[in-house]
Amino acid sequence: MNDWREYPDADGPGHTVTGTVRVLHGLRSPQLGNARDLLVYLPPSYGTGGRRYPVLYMHDGQNLFDEATSFGREWDVDRTLDDASAEGIEAIVVGIPNMGELRIAEYAPWTDARVGGGRGDDYLRFLVETVKPLIDTDFRTRPEREATGIAGSSMGGLISLYGFFRHPGTFGFCGAMSPSLWFAGNAILPFIESSPFVPGRIYLDIGTREGAVAVQHVAHLRELLLRKGYRRRRDLLVVVETGGRHEETAWARRLHRELRFLLSGMRGSDPR
Repeated sequence: MNDWREYPDADGPGHTVTGTVRVLHGLRSPQLGNARDLLVYLPPSYGTGGRRYPVLYMHDGQNLFDEATSFGREWDVDRTLDDASAEGIEAIVVGIPNMGELRIAEYAPWTDARVGGGRGDDYLRFLVETVKPLIDTDFRTRPEREATGIAGSSMGGLISLYGFFRHPGTFGFCGAMSPSLWFAGNAILPFIESSPFVPGRIYLDIGTREGAVAVQHVAHLRELLLRKGYRRRRDLLVVVETGGRHEETAWARRLHRELRFLLSGMRGSDPR
């Protein structure tokens, strides 16, 4: 068991964490050659009984739970899932903080001539080979792909979509809020089109105030996914929010729809 600690200063001024969040400091990534903290949200029923839970791996971890560490406002992942637990929707969420100036490089499988990138495969190997085995060892997870998801926004949405199709043996559902489909000349679109069908649920959204081109890119991806065999509202939910901007406030506002769609019907299992 690694040295997981209570989230620091959860009751201090400016901090907004609710529920149970654990922190592991300085996890080393051999794939990326750097180290970062991990954050883990545990559902309300985790401390009672021996149930196992689905796991959602989310990027930009510093934005998920705490206003004091977020860029702009937090996403309210902890509060949203605490509320959803009354409906029987519970999951472990692993927040992987970004590395600041390395964020684009790690969230981009390709290189864009304007902004760089190109280390997305190494970042996903970090999740698949280092983070997931650690989480499955230290917490009561459901480790099978059907109960393992990946989600993020903007560039985090891009790497989530890529990861879902790149590692179909690991990830069984995916959330992409306002994904940066423009990156590297829309390289994600032909990549998905040429990839085999991956069973599972995909959530996709965009706000109308993110621009007509961004909305068109999401519409293009929606049609591509439908042609691949994903079925509306069963396998695929696409939300276009009137007036939504490319910002944390919008993603926090839409988060409940994403989590309920991805996790609905997925209950914890009895201990094995």
